[in-house]
Amino acid sequence: MLKKLLSILTMSAVLATSFNFSVFANTNKNDEVTIQLLATSDIHNKFYPYEYATNEESKSGSLAQIATAINELKTDNTIIIDAGDTIQDNYSELFLNDEIVPMIAGMNAIGYDAWVLGNHEFNYGMEFLNKVMKTSKAKVLSGNVYNPDKTRLADSYTIIEKNGVKVGIIGMVTPNIVKWDAEKLEGYNVTDPLEEINKAIDELEGKVDVIVSVNHMGEGNEYDVKNSGVDDIANNVKGVDAIVAAHAHTQVNKVVNGMPVVENKSSGATIAQINITLKKDAKGEYQVTNKEANIIDVSKYEPDEKILKELESYDKRAKEDANTVIGKLEGGDLAPKNEINDIAQGYIQDTALVDLVNEVQLYYTGADVSAAALFSAKANMYEGDIKKSDTSLIYKFPNTLYVFEMNGKQLKQYMEWSASFFNQYKDGDLTISFNPEIPGYLYDMFAGVNYDINIAKEPGNRIENLTKKDGTPVKDDDIFKVVVNNYRANSQILSDVIYKNGDNPKLLEIDVRGDLGGVRELIADYIQNVKKGKITPNVDNNWKIVGNDWNEELHKKAVEQINSGEIKLEKYNSKTITENDLKNTGNKTENKNVKLVYKKEMKAS
Repeated sequence: MLKKLLSILTMSAVLATSFNFSVFANTNKNDEVTIQLLATSDIHNKFYPYEYATNEESKSGSLAQIATAINELKTDNTIIIDAGDTIQDNYSELFLNDEIVPMIAGMNAIGYDAWVLGNHEFNYGMEFLNKVMKTSKAKVLSGNVYNPDKTRLADSYTIIEKNGVKVGIIGMVTPNIVKWDAEKLEGYNVTDPLEEINKAIDELEGKVDVIVSVNHMGEGNEYDVKNSGVDDIANNVKGVDAIVAAHAHTQVNKVVNGMPVVENKSSGATIAQINITLKKDAKGEYQVTNKEANIIDVSKYEPDEKILKELESYDKRAKEDANTVIGKLEGGDLAPKNEINDIAQGYIQDTALVDLVNEVQLYYTGADVSAAALFSAKANMYEGDIKKSDTSLIYKFPNTLYVFEMNGKQLKQYMEWSASFFNQYKDGDLTISFNPEIPGYLYDMFAGVNYDINIAKEPGNRIENLTKKDGTPVKDDDIFKVVVNNYRANSQILSDVIYKNGDNPKLLEIDVRGDLGGVRELIADYIQNVKKGKITPNVDNNWKIVGNDWNEELHKKAVEQINSGEIKLEKYNSKTITENDLKNTGNKTENKNVKLVYKKEMKAS
């Protein structure tokens, strides 16, 4: 009897211990929770690891690769969001009439929780956007855009619960969409994002444990519009735990006012990761104890096979379209043959190639002056049939167009900055060389004005005989609309590289004709629809290099010796070939004598 009693007591103790331990374990588990937020943005329709404009594979980032990364990183406490500029670009115009566009189909398959609209979502009009929004399984957010009937286009926030923790996700778009898509937003009201975020915070009070503000806005304000950048938001909001930015295509991972602020690169190249740890206090309420952020490189991941299969039909159509013949180039190639091997002729003389780019930019923007660079020394378009993807042969990058208002002084200052690409010509030089600190893509050539570049002068004093198209001299107070690409606009014109002390030109328009795509798509549209499929290599010769007063016979000798391999060019053509570099019989003394005799003959003549 005693043994039986002891057995029962022992068993009871074991059960009690097991029960108490289980309760303790569950309490610990629920007392501390880490919420993982995985945020993408600015994917710009790169659903496959492929650039359809260049007609080549590109694993620098894509939705298919993002899917692999998410599958690897995802936990039961993960929230997946996208911060906008999702459906436009990379041949998106092919899918406008589809029941569901490829990016939304892919995001639905991955299991996104929320999608915040970006400015490019508005490019194709409100009827199209409303159709797309209805197909999204992710909650669509855009709290500062109101329909003509005063209702919101989309909710300002959503609440997502993970393991007992309630997370409020607030979504806003830059208010500057009214500048870029004014016609499409006629009758709509776009309000201050900060005001709307504060309204959402008030509504979320007592309902959530964490608040994350997701904004399709870059760090700084645009056009001096307050609260159009997340730095303004972060410095003037209370009650937000973390901020996701977008729009500027810049990798950001910083802390502002105690909040992690993250932003992704474009085209699916990165994923922003925010981990927020919460612990229950004595009252049983969750309190945030730690916040960490990270930017994940998507190029390290292979594409997810399930997503590739899901989006295969879209990829096939896009590739077929990329190989579609859109016209014919007759009368020769756009870029002339190089006089000197490995020195692109397009850097030192006006060419039909850059003239075509500038012609397109002027046509679609109505600007007075256009600036464009030669992105690659080997850039060309060849005589014969032109495929849609061939536009990438002359325009390598997926840029869009910005328009500025510049006075004559500002225009010349910009042109002088560009002309610093050349090394200064000195007596005895036989070739033109380039500043090794300035890559070719920073050297713009201008249309809409006539000018000379005197490379014998110091940088900053090289632009001469600057006139309008009709030959009228450009005055400092003349006003011009100048079109450039978005890279030049943001990296040099708006960032105090060219202009100092706040003397920047006025920005008039951003992403001009984004409904058609970027510059490459505009070139294709121009060839196919404006020129009716037929172009010829036309050069207006509105600019030239002067000041290089070399001896033509010795220049020709230098050309022959460089092309034959007797003389080697420095990398990037960073050093000029001089008379002293010429080879004759291999005897330097004889070579000098030859030059002295030649100079005497020239002097006598």
